[in-house]
Amino acid sequence: MTATQPDKAHLFRSLHTHAEPLALANAWDVASARVIEAAGAPAIATTSAGVAWSLGSPDGDALARERALELISRIASAVVVPVTADIEGGYGGDAADVAATVTGVLSAGVVGVNIEDGTRPPGELAKRLAAARQAADRAGADCFLNARVDTYLFGLGDPGSRFEETLDRARRYVDAGADGIFVPGVTDSATIGALARAISVPLNVMAGPGAPTVAELGALGVARVSLGSGVAQAAYAAARRAAQDLFGDGDYGSLTDGITFPELNALLSEPR
Repeated sequence: MTATQPDKAHLFRSLHTHAEPLALANAWDVASARVIEAAGAPAIATTSAGVAWSLGSPDGDALARERALELISRIASAVVVPVTADIEGGYGGDAADVAATVTGVLSAGVVGVNIEDGTRPPGELAKRLAAARQAADRAGADCFLNARVDTYLFGLGDPGSRFEETLDRARRYVDAGADGIFVPGVTDSATIGALARAISVPLNVMAGPGAPTVAELGALGVARVSLGSGVAQAAYAAARRAAQDLFGDGDYGSLTDGITFPELNALLSEPR
């Protein structure tokens, strides 16, 4: 029996625990989502940067909502596990646009969204989160709202007060309806642990080379670990290496570790 959106949403919420953090290898198209699901993912998260790049746009509120929603819908239809969508700042200029975006992703069966503040004033993201929550309530859908705080990622404000600024934003976003707080750009254990202790909802961090392991992050209190655009960047780096080998020495060694044609083709041939 196919799981319903409420069932998937309930499962997705339950996966946010520091005892065994939800690990998300972010996908950017149907094939990457199927590969990640087949590797054992309990849920799929999209990367807005990877989605934008795959559609020929830069990251950063440049992609049209309709194009993003079409791809997100394809991904949600292609996998069995719950899907949460990274929607940048909401794909629109104001809170009403964000509500329209959230309505669209929920109609595709998605169970959560990431919304980022970026360089916007915190009050603006709070309005967008409130609009997203209201849109989900109107749709009668459960939606896990993950609010991204970009103070560390973008180096915003005075370094000496960045921790307190992050907590202030986190509290405002939770009051506006956020179910989780995402703080990318932090890799040192002391800061991560302090954030986890001070934030009242599940903490999401972005991991990569040099960051603590998933288990170590869980011990610090982290409930969700994302790779962000890292997987897409690694995939495009593999394409560049193959091209450089081909156009340079004319060899093909970088293709050695590729997924076999039958395996990848089978993943996309299975009925979902």
